[in-house]
Amino acid sequence: MNIPVVFWLVPFASLCALAMAWYFFKYMMKEDEGTVRMKEIAGYVRIGAMAYLKQQYKVVAIIFVILCLVFAFMSYVLKVQNPWVPFAFLTGGIFSGLCGFFGMKTATYASARTANAVSKSLDRGLRIAFRSGAVMGLVVVGLGLLDIALWFILLSMFYEGENTALVTITTTMLTFGMGASTQALFARVGGGIYTKAADVGADLVGKVEANIPEDDPRNPATIADNVGDNVGDVAGMGADLYESYCGSILSTAALGATAFAINGDMQLKAVIAPMLIAAVGIFSSLAGIFLVRTKDGASMRDLLHSLSLGTNVSAGLIAVATFIILYLLGIENWVGVSFSVISGLAAGVIIGMATEYYTSQSYKPTKSIAKSSETGSATVIIKGIGTGMISTMVPVVTISVAIMASYLCANGFDLSMSSESISKGLYGIGIAAIGMLSTLGITLATDAYGPIADNAGGNAEMSGLDPEVRKRTDALDALGNTTAATGKGFAIGSAALTALALLASYIEEIKINMVRAANEGATFIDNLGNTFNPENAGLLDMIDFFQVNLMNPNVLVGVFIGAMAAFMFSGITMGAVGRAAGAMVEEVRRQFREIKGILDGNATPDYGRCISISTRSALHEMVLPSLLAIVIPVVVGMILGVAGVLGLLVGGMSTGFTLAVFMANSGGAWDNAKKMIEEGNFGGKGSSCHKAAIVGDTVGDPFKDTSGPSLNILIKLMSMVSIVMAGLTVAMI
Repeated sequence: MNIPVVFWLVPFASLCALAMAWYFFKYMMKEDEGTVRMKEIAGYVRIGAMAYLKQQYKVVAIIFVILCLVFAFMSYVLKVQNPWVPFAFLTGGIFSGLCGFFGMKTATYASARTANAVSKSLDRGLRIAFRSGAVMGLVVVGLGLLDIALWFILLSMFYEGENTALVTITTTMLTFGMGASTQALFARVGGGIYTKAADVGADLVGKVEANIPEDDPRNPATIADNVGDNVGDVAGMGADLYESYCGSILSTAALGATAFAINGDMQLKAVIAPMLIAAVGIFSSLAGIFLVRTKDGASMRDLLHSLSLGTNVSAGLIAVATFIILYLLGIENWVGVSFSVISGLAAGVIIGMATEYYTSQSYKPTKSIAKSSETGSATVIIKGIGTGMISTMVPVVTISVAIMASYLCANGFDLSMSSESISKGLYGIGIAAIGMLSTLGITLATDAYGPIADNAGGNAEMSGLDPEVRKRTDALDALGNTTAATGKGFAIGSAALTALALLASYIEEIKINMVRAANEGATFIDNLGNTFNPENAGLLDMIDFFQVNLMNPNVLVGVFIGAMAAFMFSGITMGAVGRAAGAMVEEVRRQFREIKGILDGNATPDYGRCISISTRSALHEMVLPSLLAIVIPVVVGMILGVAGVLGLLVGGMSTGFTLAVFMANSGGAWDNAKKMIEEGNFGGKGSSCHKAAIVGDTVGDPFKDTSGPSLNILIKLMSMVSIVMAGLTVAMI
């Protein structure tokens, strides 16, 4: 296979992203970390975060070794799987873990430097925090594209000359997406449990019962809380978005290989097109990153405008570049496919704006939640849940319109429902996900910046800096809550588009395994008693053979199990946070009770004990929900077959998407309602309204930082597991 010269833009762009990530890291490290006390606090957080990550990776490594042995057995003994699968799975997990490690390392060095910079200038603090967040964004896109490019080059050499080479290559590469998804789920769930256990314990006992400020050094859980921001909202989020980014590119490449299988030259162009769009997206993200700056005394709207300018310019650049790339590449119906990309970009922007409206304290929904605190915590919770439920409408309608628009644009508005028309339409849906995530370099920077600003505020409080410094860090932190919610909206939206594309990839993987089995002597009989030849079967032929329709009880049962899985997963992770937080609350109360002089500032709390509780709880509680996502698709495939698995994926996708949006937006709105009161509204800090809002924020913590963001990984991991286990499912037919 002759790889076109233009493809080399992909590894070049990935190396440029990694080089700029290094530049921003060195830029941040040159800044002054502040006073001795500020350095001391930052050191505690850094040591705690790295210690947790080391323990988490040890647990995950054991599970990865077990899964690799299972895949090796399936590949080399049962011969129901591609022999590259164990290696691809392993590299996906390693690269995903690296993203979390590099992002968290940067964040733990950036927080004190941000606090120190804010004491001089709000703009300077914003730039340090944002460019430190950009390290995470650029590492994710850089390592993601590098991994994809290296696997594509390697597999192209091994499958040179085969008629179905590109189909085999792209479906094999999808399995490294499973490695990334598995690592991401452990990182998100474990980090989410850690951070929320500490956060809830610190808030309920410190702020409500002891009536001391947030991040007060007298609170034993405050260091664990700051550590948690890094392991959950940085390391977990980095692994999460790496998985989303790679999954969308890989699934679209696989769809391109099948949609244009009859035209070898066009097939290769369709496969590398999503990689090229992502590569150009790196350069547009870099342009946007350098535009982010603000002025002293900036309002929340001013700060939002600063970040919006960067992201909107990036989106505009990639929109224009897409038409040029696809035209020069010579993609069939390049105008229509370009508009599919635009539909994904537009959907991302609309979801971001809707999320901002429902979670920012500048708008009515969050203001209404803050006002409801006047009648107690119960009304705060009711109002927050209601707001979150209503907030699902815009993202769901937006994604629905984007799906239809991208599908029709890519297939030339062909309504014939032929296999070719459907395949090209699904390729359009996949490439719409690429459009949504093409500017991930900057959109992830706006997300990763939030925990850095939050930790900067904690450092300022614990170091006893001027109240004006804390006021400025609080402004950056409130902005971070909104941008974090927006980032989660992007991830959840892309998960829906990618999961839909993965449905077609699953059917193609089933077909590949059926052809392999047929070549080894297996015979497949359809429901009419006729011999079925999978080699010449189209997409609709496969659907008919497995009777994937709403009258098939296997499909319906699968849909119900998929919907149940989303709620069961959320329930388990919420329960895990509750148990861990309960242990933290008891420990903080014990220290206040038994260590005399803590509240007077005459004794030092045992910070290490609280860090230990969060670490132990997270490592113990993260295993069950993570394994759930792996086990359910395997069991459903063995019992209900292909039709049941497709139903499972549809049910999990639709329910998981809606539930994730609801939880992320409710949690973000509760958090910013609390921030709004802390700025002096409705009685300010220490008032009854403030205490009511803290309860709402406490409920919202696992919503927005544990269960909600983990659901988008659950959706895709179930799809990835189904694809990897397709050979076993075929063997059961």
